Amino acid sequence: MRLIHFNQVSAAYGAQPLLDKADLQITTGERICLIGRNGAGKSTLMKIAAGMLLPDEGDIWKKQGLRIGMLSQDLPVAADKSVYSVIAGGLAETGELLDRWHTLSHAVTETHHMAELERIQEKLEKLDGWSFQQKIEQITERLGLNPDVTIASLSGGEKRRVELGRALINEPELLLLDEPTNHMDILTINWLEKQLSAFRGALLFITHDRAFLRALATRIVELDRGHLTNWECNYNTYLERKAHQLAVEEAQNAEFDKKLAKEEVWIRQGIKARRTRNEGRVRALQALRAERAERRQLQGKAKLLIENKEHSGKRVAELSDICHGYDGRMLIDQFDFCLMRGDKVGLIGSNGSGKSTLLKIILGDLSPQQGQVQHGTKLKVAYFDQMRAQLDLEKTVIDNVAEGRERITVNGKERHIISYLGDFLFPAERAQTPVKALSGGERNRLLLARLFSKPANLLVMDEPTNDLDVETLELLENLLVEFSGTLLLVSHDRDFLDNVVSSVLVLEAEGKITEYVGGFSDWLRQGGSLQLLEGTSGVNSSKEKKSKNKPTTEKKDNESVPAKKKLSYKLQRELDALPDEIEKLEIEIEQLKVITSAADFYAQDQQKVQQTLQRLSDLTAELDKKIERWTELAD
Repeated sequence: MRLIHFNQVSAAYGAQPLLDKADLQITTGERICLIGRNGAGKSTLMKIAAGMLLPDEGDIWKKQGLRIGMLSQDLPVAADKSVYSVIAGGLAETGELLDRWHTLSHAVTETHHMAELERIQEKLEKLDGWSFQQKIEQITERLGLNPDVTIASLSGGEKRRVELGRALINEPELLLLDEPTNHMDILTINWLEKQLSAFRGALLFITHDRAFLRALATRIVELDRGHLTNWECNYNTYLERKAHQLAVEEAQNAEFDKKLAKEEVWIRQGIKARRTRNEGRVRALQALRAERAERRQLQGKAKLLIENKEHSGKRVAELSDICHGYDGRMLIDQFDFCLMRGDKVGLIGSNGSGKSTLLKIILGDLSPQQGQVQHGTKLKVAYFDQMRAQLDLEKTVIDNVAEGRERITVNGKERHIISYLGDFLFPAERAQTPVKALSGGERNRLLLARLFSKPANLLVMDEPTNDLDVETLELLENLLVEFSGTLLLVSHDRDFLDNVVSSVLVLEAEGKITEYVGGFSDWLRQGGSLQLLEGTSGVNSSKEKKSKNKPTTEKKDNESVPAKKKLSYKLQRELDALPDEIEKLEIEIEQLKVITSAADFYAQDQQKVQQTLQRLSDLTAELDKKIERWTELAD
């Protein structure tokens, strides 16, 4: 079923065209990856599809009543709101009522509160709001979120999961995801891949994570110089076909330029030639000039160079019997490690598992609770922060990098600051732009420019791949491979780890840290498993946080086990309704089984056969959930 259709849609940012008479159609069940360079207009296209922006020209057709969910690139800014409030905000009026009910039900039970709760309950019953209440609980549970904590208390990955929950709560038919894996750990990315693979609606997503792209995309749509190109193939095939297309385009442009140069010579011939010249040929030349002026050039590639400091000592850092933890939980337990000059080491672990703590201990910024750390000589550290705290949003691009300098020395060569920024795809006019006006990818490039402008022999990079386009990502990979110094890399990008590091430190449960030779894929081949990361934090630890923060009736050590609790009004209503719901499902399943067992069932139209079988499968799965829920509530 067709859900949305772009017809000759155009949009521009200032004088720069982002969409130029673009056509796009999305149907149910498609998983489309939108790719393109940073600043090409991918996020703008997403916002137009979501109805957040209007195009300058063209028409957009949407299925009547189309439900759209969107995960934006930016993290939520409502720091004072609770997780529950933000997720419920995806439900408009129903969400506001549920949020108010949730807040009051956790407050001190005063008379006016009870009266307001009764009024809210009546409204929710009319809007079937309790079903959404259950969905919010299911989503927070699946995402490992405590609904009662504030956004300000969450990590970047947890905030990302909150926004994902907000996008999913209204059961969208079209889900728009802008860099969904940013700030997520490998466990959550793996979970998200499975969820989106099973998603029955349509999916349009932007990602720099090539492993995520390969796992999900059924179609690739490329936004290049305002035009959308459809590629009905997987990512690897796209790369081959795209390379061929660019080669053909380059050859055609060379032939065109040769013809134009020949005509320019002819038009400039002597007086005699001008008297007898062919006016048709003059008009043709003018047309060639106009066509050449309108040709859009490919965006240049970033030129990344690191200012190498003199070599450090052979031994960069040596850790002996390191133990460290917080709140009674051991993050690092009896860890021995020696970091040598030239090592390129990746850190793998879930959010909250202790990667940042381990980095601080290695760098000497944090003293371990037990053990010793010895550092080598002549260390010069450059640190890349995933939250980009080093950037001043109010200052311009040039002020953030130059810091009062007009010229920068890189590998012994002096460069003007404008020329240096040009290597990172910031032209002179863009260099005067405030950082707050830049896209996520541009901010990451700017942080790289700032980082690489200073001499270093130890690079510490915390999620450097967020928001970068694939071409810049590959250039960064090459740069880090050729870097002669030492690298400590925290990344959840599996391909990036495979292509850059020589070994990985895996932070497993109970403070165990194990070193493996190679990258992420090598770790898996050596017996590694994502299950080893469970329990370190991420989803599972969030459930622990939830139990700590929510009102609890768990027995203390000096208390006896309380009698079975009476269900709340909402849960009792849910329990009472389940038997009828289960019976209806069983009846419909039996009817479908009779239909599918008929002799001529498979002889009819195959599309109808598949729809019937899918319906039977869906109902069976729903029945299992209902029975499981009934058992849970009845107990």
